[in-house]
Amino acid sequence: MGEPTTMSELRHFTTAQVLALAAYRFPHGDAMSNRLLQLARSATPPGGVTLVVNDWPDDGSRPPAVPDLPPDVRLITLPRRRTAGGVLGRWLHRRLRPLRLLAALRRAGIRPDELAGVYLPLGLWNLATWAVLRSTVRCPVTVDVLERHDRAQFPRGWLTPYFVRHRWAFFLAGRLADRVIAISEALERQFVSRGRPTLVVPPQVDCTDYDDPAPPSLDDGLRLLYAGSAGVKDQLAVVLEGIRGLAPDDRARVHLVIAGISREQAGSLSDLDETGPDDLDDQVTFLGRVPRDRVLAELRRAHFSVLVRPPAGYAQAGFPSKVPESLAAGCPVLLNHTSDLRRYIVDGREGIVLDGSGAEQVRRGLERALLLDDPGWWAMSRAARERAHCFDYRSWTPVVSDFVTGAGRGSGTGSSARPASSAGVSRRSGG
Repeated sequence: MGEPTTMSELRHFTTAQVLALAAYRFPHGDAMSNRLLQLARSATPPGGVTLVVNDWPDDGSRPPAVPDLPPDVRLITLPRRRTAGGVLGRWLHRRLRPLRLLAALRRAGIRPDELAGVYLPLGLWNLATWAVLRSTVRCPVTVDVLERHDRAQFPRGWLTPYFVRHRWAFFLAGRLADRVIAISEALERQFVSRGRPTLVVPPQVDCTDYDDPAPPSLDDGLRLLYAGSAGVKDQLAVVLEGIRGLAPDDRARVHLVIAGISREQAGSLSDLDETGPDDLDDQVTFLGRVPRDRVLAELRRAHFSVLVRPPAGYAQAGFPSKVPESLAAGCPVLLNHTSDLRRYIVDGREGIVLDGSGAEQVRRGLERALLLDDPGWWAMSRAARERAHCFDYRSWTPVVSDFVTGAGRGSGTGSSARPASSAGVSRRSGG
């Protein structure tokens, strides 16, 4: 466990193998890496193994020498690009990824036609990958879809190459994928309507990764946390406006920690302008990009994590991974309902639910949080940790592995599936 997989080790596996494809800083680099890791754990057939073939991103970072992985998840990291080649070289390197994948499997002594299942994220789904997999494997090919971007998210709209590639991959998944894992019901409806067998799997966590919460007393003030890359998805500006709207004595009791962007990056990586927090220097701390361990430590010390998203299409289609992580840490959430969050977050139990996404609604939510005493907060923290088990990867086995390998129900055209253990979520429904 924990050591890089060698080719000789892989050749000795005769149990069912699921293949997962990735191009992230796997296993602990970002939210996408965590999604892949927990999905791999829930997708592994009983007694089997999931092999992750990861094409490490060309971003200047390096893969870990000794990746920390569970025993039933094995990893092959594809050789890094050795030549320069500029933009054209990078483009060609990505286009040849399916062939490099087959070469890695061949070196490992794994025959593609003996795999039990294959899944990959939407970002790696294109015609070349589909053609290579369709011609070499005899098992279902599943695409994991986490979002559906809106044109309004990009200043240039349809002239943005990334947006065009995203929508093209989305189109292909709805017509060529054997199965689809969708992160939300909004996405599920789109793929079921196209006849794709679909399984809704929200962001997953391992609840054992999280220590007990240890925030300061509320008598010392209210500690808030935003962790992530805000971009245009999350509205940090209205959170600051909500803090500004508090009475002076209340405002002095609120402290917001922002992990993921620095003060200098706020103007380019969030909806804050470069001078936005100047009048709140005593209330706002920017940590910049920090490792996962630091994020977990900040969650332990926070009273609430905050998340405000507009009622836009992309917010309904996605599902913020920071919510299950916050719940697992025993940190209640202060948010507005988007996506499927109303299924999991009840106002006053796992968090404080805002009645909108504006600064005024944030202010009212903060006033409610400031009225809490320590016993009331601890009751909310316990409810958050209890709810987090809905997102633990163990609650999704063997449902995910049955779906990916075609061993379970939901293999018919246009069907959807959910585990019965997912509290508050309905059972399988026909498409």
